[in-house]
Amino acid sequence: MAAAAKTPVEVSITWRGARSWATRAQVQAAVTAAAQTGRTRLRHVSIVFVPTREMRRLHRVWLADPSATDVITFDLRDDGEQQEGSCDAELIVGAEHARRVAKERGVPALRELLLYIVHGVLHVCGYDDHTPRDRQAMRRAETRTMRALGWADDPLPHDD
Repeated sequence: MAAAAKTPVEVSITWRGARSWATRAQVQAAVTAAAQTGRTRLRHVSIVFVPTREMRRLHRVWLADPSATDVITFDLRDDGEQQEGSCDAELIVGAEHARRVAKERGVPALRELLLYIVHGVLHVCGYDDHTPRDRQAMRRAETRTMRALGWADDPLPHDD
């Protein structure tokens, strides 16, 4: 993978049907840190925060799974040259899901939300979590990134 640029990634943020509860700076920092951990240069990432009902619908439509989930990642880069100003990736993030899971796990909701963003960006950077070995590598990268953002290690492992 190519080395990540030191400049921040341009981030577009939309809160669709969910009340905004994370700042632009917090979201920007999570995207930039994850891209640096993943050693991938990203120019522009679009993030759409949605409520649980919408996340279930999108998860069913795109992945044939009707359950709520944390983040759905779309890598929009192609093998050829990208047009100037085009988006590298879109993340659909379950904002209400983050609040619910954070409460169950006893962690701050903001930490959980930023973890979902980090997880989605790491997918764009080539990390996967379908096999135990890949999942371990993903969790290590998540931990490094969350530490870089100033968050303590996760007290409980996430179930997959």
